[in-house]
Amino acid sequence: MYRVAVITISDKAARGEREDTGGQTVRELVEEQGWEVRVARIVSDDLDTIAETLSAVTSAGIDLVITTGGTGLGPRDNTPEATLSVIEREVPGIAEAMRFETFRVSPRAILSRGVAGIRGKTLIINLPGSPKAVRECLTVVLPVVGHGLAVLTGRERECAGG
Repeated sequence: MYRVAVITISDKAARGEREDTGGQTVRELVEEQGWEVRVARIVSDDLDTIAETLSAVTSAGIDLVITTGGTGLGPRDNTPEATLSVIEREVPGIAEAMRFETFRVSPRAILSRGVAGIRGKTLIINLPGSPKAVRECLTVVLPVVGHGLAVLTGRERECAGG
């Protein structure tokens, strides 16, 4: 079982003006994998707040951090920059696959600037904020994320097979 943090990035949700439907969708899909959501937070779109939150949860024994929100083109969409400031290595294939596959459903998917990367032994994946986009993106990557986590956390050895 993997330990997961779900971080919703939204000024409105942080102020209690909007329900956190994106985070709820992430939780539902992660728990369907049999993984445990140990941390669920809602933070504002402030760059430093996002980076501090990511740093804190990755230092707390979390295997996977999934963020939702703040990946678009708006002036307060700071999630990718905050993520890039805390990761040590990028995992570009995750974000590329999500954009490629979800583009088939909605051409606007290419406007998502989400990234994925590793900090220590924690994988961080940025998702858009809408529940529909969360579901579409996680459907693409969850089937392989488990293997990636197993290798990252030392539970499996990397193999050349596919």
